[in-house]
Amino acid sequence: CIVAGTFAFFQALMPMIGWICVHTIIRHFRWFGQFIPWIALVLLVIIGVNMILESVRHGGCDEGYEKLGLGVLLVQGIATSIDALSVGFTIAEYELGMALVCALIIAVVTFIICMAGLAIGKTFGTRFSNKATIFGGIILIIIGIEIFITGVL
Repeated sequence: CIVAGTFAFFQALMPMIGWICVHTIIRHFRWFGQFIPWIALVLLVIIGVNMILESVRHGGCDEGYEKLGLGVLLVQGIATSIDALSVGFTIAEYELGMALVCALIIAVVTFIICMAGLAIGKTFGTRFSNKATIFGGIILIIIGIEIFITGVL
């Protein structure tokens, strides 16, 4: 629940930050929007490459995989949700209440999907621990590239 809750929290927080930026300080942060794809790409590639390297270094052993500390979880939560900041720009015409409802829906859906992913990972992760970590790293890199391509083009 902590892992899924962290991702849900950041997926809901980022659109609200974008909404606040549009409503309060858009003049100061308009330039920032162009960097969102770059930031997401860099963070996700770094995390993905780290996952792959850790998996290769440990050779599939469980040693070192219990290190999912708060810092790592927060960085992953931010990295995977930074593209959601742009959602806040698209809901800018909504009133605060409607924007909060949108953020709540995003959080609930993210939480449910993360819980399902964690259950699947728990089931298959022990069988394919080394490959699953490499696969997860590759997926993060692909997500980063997708966010970058979508944001730039």
